Amino acid sequence: MLIREATADDWPGIWPFWHRIVAAGETYAWDPGTSEEEARVLWLNPAKRVYVVEDDSGAVVASAYLTPNYGGPAARIANAGFMVDPGRGGRGYGRALAGHLLTEARAAGYRGMVFNAVVETNPAVHLWASLGFTILGTVPDAFEHPRHGPVGLHIMYRAL
Repeated sequence: MLIREATADDWPGIWPFWHRIVAAGETYAWDPGTSEEEARVLWLNPAKRVYVVEDDSGAVVASAYLTPNYGGPAARIANAGFMVDPGRGGRGYGRALAGHLLTEARAAGYRGMVFNAVVETNPAVHLWASLGFTILGTVPDAFEHPRHGPVGLHIMYRAL
């Protein structure tokens, strides 16, 4: 597995799983009908440092971004978004990518990382907790899950 900074040429490898995950409407608070162009702008925004994971064949199987969560005097708190191709889950790509981003965030001078809207039914909640993130609070019934109905959104934090 190789983790590296993404380039614009990686988008065709990211888009299929990005679209599948967001269109499912279960884990991201983005419009499930987001177009490919809108998605590319959201994910590959120049304000973000974007990374990809390649499997042993060179295929892009996961991606994540790192960006300041706030601005001005609070700009040393990072935010990140992670996506692993659902067909490639359970192989350690997400955990490896998370470890990489935590290291990159520390090196960039961030003092902490916050996730603003982690759907409480998202299996990644367990991954984040195992990596030292805590739930600061939950906004009840804030997310309309297609299978579970209204569920909460966790705000999770970890000091770096």
